[in-house]
Amino acid sequence: MTAPLTPEAAAARRLAEAESVTVLTGAGISTDSGIPDFRGPQGLWTKNPAAQHLFTIENYLADPDVRRQAWRARLANPVWAAEPNDAHRALVDLEADGRLEAILTQNIDGLHQAAGSSPERVVELHGTARWAACLDCGERTPMPEVLPRIEAGEDDPPCLRCGGILKSATVSFGQQLDRDVVAAAVDASTGCDLFIAIGTSLTVHPAAGLCDCALDAGARLVVVNAEPTPYDEYAHAVVREPIGEVLPRLTAAARRS
Repeated sequence: MTAPLTPEAAAARRLAEAESVTVLTGAGISTDSGIPDFRGPQGLWTKNPAAQHLFTIENYLADPDVRRQAWRARLANPVWAAEPNDAHRALVDLEADGRLEAILTQNIDGLHQAAGSSPERVVELHGTARWAACLDCGERTPMPEVLPRIEAGEDDPPCLRCGGILKSATVSFGQQLDRDVVAAAVDASTGCDLFIAIGTSLTVHPAAGLCDCALDAGARLVVVNAEPTPYDEYAHAVVREPIGEVLPRLTAAARRS
């Protein structure tokens, strides 16, 4: 009698068999880079639920003090010192193997691109912390050009073009995701034969619903996450190993070139 496959072996087999792979990543893929997650046991919002106040667009627009707090938080964001880790690099290897359809990421840290993933294959569902956007005229400015203004004493820097309110080019609570970004994510989810959700709680929609898009289109689902998710029961493999260790093993085991 053949022994059942371990979860990692089952995931590796699915990856080896796949011709087109779409990956959804969440905060868990970047924790090894020194960026804490939001909802895990040590997450920012778990330890300080009041921090969510800074991420609500209504509060940001209405209260200058919220904006001042938000800008101080941006200045201290661990993103600026973070480097890609082995999990990010494993996805670069998967792309080099010729079977990666897209990386759909809930993260705003830009570490997939920094690792070497093709920018055109990275769909940033929740925007990016590396740019600032004016909420009035839409002007976008690289964040490294704005943060020195905070250091110089501007606690709520206005847009230099129109004087409007500046904010990081991320999606806050109460803001809609960009329709073109969502459409690209749905296309990548329905166009793959394997969908891998990595380091995400799969509780935030519409990102979590991309699993449904993939499953409804006939794709297999693999979940790689430290904690249980609502989609574990629908997955064809669920892996609980540390992401920075197991993802390189999975992509190495499935490599064809």
